[in-house]
Amino acid sequence: MTRPGRHARFHAEPGAEDAPQAAVVRGRGALSNRSGRYESWSRSDVDDGWGSLDASLDEIENAATTLQVDSSRRVISRNESPDVPFDRSINPYRGCEHGCIYCYARPTHAWLGLSPGRDFETKLFYKPDAVELLRRELGARGYRPSPIALGANTDPYQPVERRLRLTRGILELLRECSHPAMIATKSVLIDRDAELLEAMASKALVNVAVSVTTLDDELSRRMEPRAAGPRQRLATVERLSRRGIPVSVLVAPIIPGLTDHEIESILRAARSAGARDAAYVMLRLPLEIAGLFHEWLDAQYPLRAARVRSLVRQTAGGRDYRGGFGTRMRGTGQIAELIANRFEKCRRRLGFAGRPELDSSRFRPPATAPSADPRAAARKRAAEAAGQLGLPI
Repeated sequence: MTRPGRHARFHAEPGAEDAPQAAVVRGRGALSNRSGRYESWSRSDVDDGWGSLDASLDEIENAATTLQVDSSRRVISRNESPDVPFDRSINPYRGCEHGCIYCYARPTHAWLGLSPGRDFETKLFYKPDAVELLRRELGARGYRPSPIALGANTDPYQPVERRLRLTRGILELLRECSHPAMIATKSVLIDRDAELLEAMASKALVNVAVSVTTLDDELSRRMEPRAAGPRQRLATVERLSRRGIPVSVLVAPIIPGLTDHEIESILRAARSAGARDAAYVMLRLPLEIAGLFHEWLDAQYPLRAARVRSLVRQTAGGRDYRGGFGTRMRGTGQIAELIANRFEKCRRRLGFAGRPELDSSRFRPPATAPSADPRAAARKRAAEAAGQLGLPI
């Protein structure tokens, strides 16, 4: 067995609880890079007896995260889902280095011909012209303001944001236009923009939701390997709240048999940190996420895997996932109802007041006219960002 902290194939010792039994790579959530649903061929790592699998894992562990330009022509995405409190969102990044194994955005990488597994965590795409495109869209004739969600798909404050500052640029433009925004993150990097958010909050222009999945540091490390620890997130909730920024805690996802016993303790911690509201989402396993999650569960928590799998399926009509508006976020059945009742009773008992309404009436179109050639601006921004990161474009 390799030294602790390195990838290895673990086998349960007599009496050892939840010892992982498959290859786990330090700092990565997915255990494989299985092909996406649109590919003609599937692939998997195989040990040929000559150390090839160990060499493959070494290569994965030591591989740096790569960045490529996303040349989308628009930056605001629209939706008509009744399950979310917004109809538009911005995602400056595709893929997420946090590596959360449960992330519902993983299947989107299949559209790019990449794996929703490790590719999702290591092959990132960014929109260097996001601010220019947003300026053009906000200034378009007939635009009607409504809160824009940041973090609806991938985390707007994932590690690469520290250098690229795309989320920062978007927020600066939204403040300039007095346009409301909703932010969801599990990163403490949002503290960097606290002064900007405080200014927006003073005009009812921003709500922040910080995701807290568990208070167990070890579980968080395994499940969300490159995200901030639970206590660091709660400290961020406290710091933002002290500045008068309305912060809620999103307990997402709740995983029956693995994290559901923490509902009350998470809500108490969130309320103590100053959170004004709390919400939750049940674990969702659509498309490729199901296989990736079960693979991770069998490796990381083999003694609990069967029970967790059974409980999760009881919330989805006996399947890994059941879509449909109104049920996909909360699940169905007795387990889902029990969790809903526990959550709401605890929420009321702790006195969460709810999120304040955001004000869209202050909106004014951008003062500066959009670039005559936003594609040229995109190329310039991409070259500057790539130069800072030492990457080819």
